[in-house]
Amino acid sequence: MKISIPNLITLGRLLLTLVVLLLLALFDAGSLESQRWLLLVCFWLCLAVAIGDALDGLVARWLHQETSFGRVIDPVVDKVMICGAFIFFASANFMHEGRSITSVQPWMVIVIIMRELLVSGIRAHAESSGMDFGAAWAGKFKMFIQSVTVCLILGQLGWNLEGLAPLRVVCIWLTVIVTALSIVAYVRRAHAFLLSRTALAGADAAPHADESPAESNK
Repeated sequence: MKISIPNLITLGRLLLTLVVLLLLALFDAGSLESQRWLLLVCFWLCLAVAIGDALDGLVARWLHQETSFGRVIDPVVDKVMICGAFIFFASANFMHEGRSITSVQPWMVIVIIMRELLVSGIRAHAESSGMDFGAAWAGKFKMFIQSVTVCLILGQLGWNLEGLAPLRVVCIWLTVIVTALSIVAYVRRAHAFLLSRTALAGADAAPHADESPAESNK
């Protein structure tokens, strides 16, 4: 079976993502000085995943090889990369002497994961109903900020760039804010069916056009 070039790029991104998460699982903040190389490897791999995210879409459109596999797996790779990285950044792996060396707090990770689950649910419902619900500009901007933040955290710690520590914190907060705002953007976009009478009260709640109100209550 021949696999298209864009899908090969997507599968490569998935493989690199799994390698990054494996390396982050092996990291121990207590041995930071001897494991900075590990963070730098993760930095370059994450950068390759982010570049590949833009590349596979461009190649797919250029070669007219857009597939259902790519539409499904490509955003999954993004979610696994970002959510996985932030989960580890807030975990015990990055804790030293009772504090996080990344400045990522567990509640921040919850915001990010909640957004991805909510938007995925909205998109699945919309597309199953025959509605086009592709990525909005807010989602693309959010992904860009998240990718920059992940790379900045890894690079700042890997190269021990203390001067960039304040920028790291700013980017983390920017990521949380942009992620939260993107939830609002998607919910507003989907409000027509999310807040419809059928969605809130069930399909049977809306009376048929040929029924009177009394009949519909039977």
